[in-house]
Amino acid sequence: MNGQAAGQAGATLGAIVEQVRAAYADRRPLAIVGGGTRARFAPPAAGEALRVAAHAGIVSYEPSELVITARAGTPLAEVEEALAARGQMLGFEPPRSGTASTIGGVVASGLSGPARPYRGSVRDFVLGVELVNGRGEALRFGGQVMKNVAGYDVARLVTGACGALGVITEVSLRVLPRPAREATLRWPLARTDALARMLELPRRPWPITGLSWDGELLRLRVAGSAAAVEDAVARLAPPEVVDDDASWTALRDYAEPRLAARAGESLWRVAVPPAAPDAPGTAPLLVDWGGGLRWLRGVDDAAALRDHVAACGGHVTAYDTAAGVAPAMPAAPLRALMARVKRAFDPHALFDAGRGAEVA
Repeated sequence: MNGQAAGQAGATLGAIVEQVRAAYADRRPLAIVGGGTRARFAPPAAGEALRVAAHAGIVSYEPSELVITARAGTPLAEVEEALAARGQMLGFEPPRSGTASTIGGVVASGLSGPARPYRGSVRDFVLGVELVNGRGEALRFGGQVMKNVAGYDVARLVTGACGALGVITEVSLRVLPRPAREATLRWPLARTDALARMLELPRRPWPITGLSWDGELLRLRVAGSAAAVEDAVARLAPPEVVDDDASWTALRDYAEPRLAARAGESLWRVAVPPAAPDAPGTAPLLVDWGGGLRWLRGVDDAAALRDHVAACGGHVTAYDTAAGVAPAMPAAPLRALMARVKRAFDPHALFDAGRGAEVA
């Protein structure tokens, strides 16, 4: 990074710190604004806009170390382009929710794509973060290597907190090599048979990176060496194999037509253990994560759904929330933990005013 770029970055960080300190002194709430592409996943926070998109740029990238560090306003597309040029990728497949999507928003929202159960979630790839807390202090947690664990748990708590603990200004992420080969195996199956197959397939060491059902087709994505992929195809012998199945991109980017926003109607995201039964009176539109992620519409009794999911050890989130629908319900122990951490990081509750943070 040259001297001019360093000065501009410092001035931008300094402006963020100054705005937070002024808000802290006045106890004035702030609404963190990045690329503005994830509005459907969380209702807008109340308060004065604190814009971070200008705090952008890749700080360092070490392909041999599988680590990239970027300021929070860096476009996700820029990060992915840099990684692709060196045959690498973000293994958790964050949603590309628009060209303005930022890497800070990726970490703050904590959303992962179809590969999550097999490669890990966003939290598993976050090595460190720089954060401006509710007092206007710029703090660092974690580092650029996994063995540097100082403060690592805090970096994980910040991930998925939707800005409730402070303003993410920089992130360090572990990256993965791109696989040599990828293929999607497809079977036409009804819900019951698809669920049984979803539970069966991960019991064998197939190189799975995706397992979903769309109401008609069960899709198994395998990726790795050419030999490993060809062996899986030969042994599983599905009726259909495709090398490039666009459904994975649609699932990752929330672009699947059944997940599109509808006026006045919530879209329910249910995360449960794969073997958990469906909530009574519900039928999933789509199933991902090998049965662990289910999408619903037309929920008549939100409280009953939340109670069922909590009893199964999962959690539920409502997107595109209709009037009167609470967006998220983390498990009670997690809510209590987040409340204690928030008091420490944001004592005047400047951030996330008027909404609950998603911690899924």
